[in-house]
Amino acid sequence: MNSKEMVISIFATVFKIVLAVIIVIMVYKWSLVAYEYGTRVFNEPPMSAGEGRTVTVVIEKGASVTEMGQTLEKKGLIRDADLFRIQEMLSAYKGKLQAGTYELKTSMTTDEIMRILANNVRDEE
Repeated sequence: MNSKEMVISIFATVFKIVLAVIIVIMVYKWSLVAYEYGTRVFNEPPMSAGEGRTVTVVIEKGASVTEMGQTLEKKGLIRDADLFRIQEMLSAYKGKLQAGTYELKTSMTTDEIMRILANNVRDEE
């Protein structure tokens, strides 16, 4: 093996190692993001602790779950409309959320909000 072949072999080996390290770092970071997002699907905390503030929300007839989530996010009741859509798909309330005018609190969990939207009741707590 001459010196040119040796240099090429060394560079190829270094390149493979660097590429492997980059892939491991990316997989690790994506795993952390996926874990956090997955945890939030089932354990999203309310927007505020304690009593929270009361917010009036109007869900229009025919609104999709995505549109409902966007409305709730704009009103400060949830952090992520896309996450809300996933939570609804995996919940007992799938396909049961209804249009109406609701009094919701920022101290409510997503599950509590969906329970109210599914039963078409105004929260009087």
